[in-house]
Amino acid sequence: MKKLLLVFFMLVAMSMQVFAAGADLEINTPAIASLKGSMQARHGQLAGFYASGAIGLTRDGLIAVRDANAVPLSQRQNVNSLVSAENGDRNSLYKEIAAANGHPEWESEVRNTFAQRWVQKAQGGWWYQDQSGSWAKK
Repeated sequence: MKKLLLVFFMLVAMSMQVFAAGADLEINTPAIASLKGSMQARHGQLAGFYASGAIGLTRDGLIAVRDANAVPLSQRQNVNSLVSAENGDRNSLYKEIAAANGHPEWESEVRNTFAQRWVQKAQGGWWYQDQSGSWAKK
């Protein structure tokens, strides 16, 4: 059993090295361009909710409503719709980038890399989940 676990961890480590060495995260296809355009157009609607702390970046590369009380009741349905649309596009983006690289099995690594990038690019005052899932303010 120990030998099997050792082999498993070695394979995971090797696949991560192959991903890091070979993945083109800037690859562009019509589907990827469309997703990025949709996300960019939506960002203007989300920015205020990031700034207020109502929404935050999750550790799995998505966004979530972090504090619904920070959103006026009249806007909550809109915020939930925006979050849902953004997460749908993000999930599709990760899948498309992995597929465009010819390695659909890299989707989780693409997701993890983007999760880190989103936090790095976040403005001061925005909220994100750390690796334990706890919310932290940048």
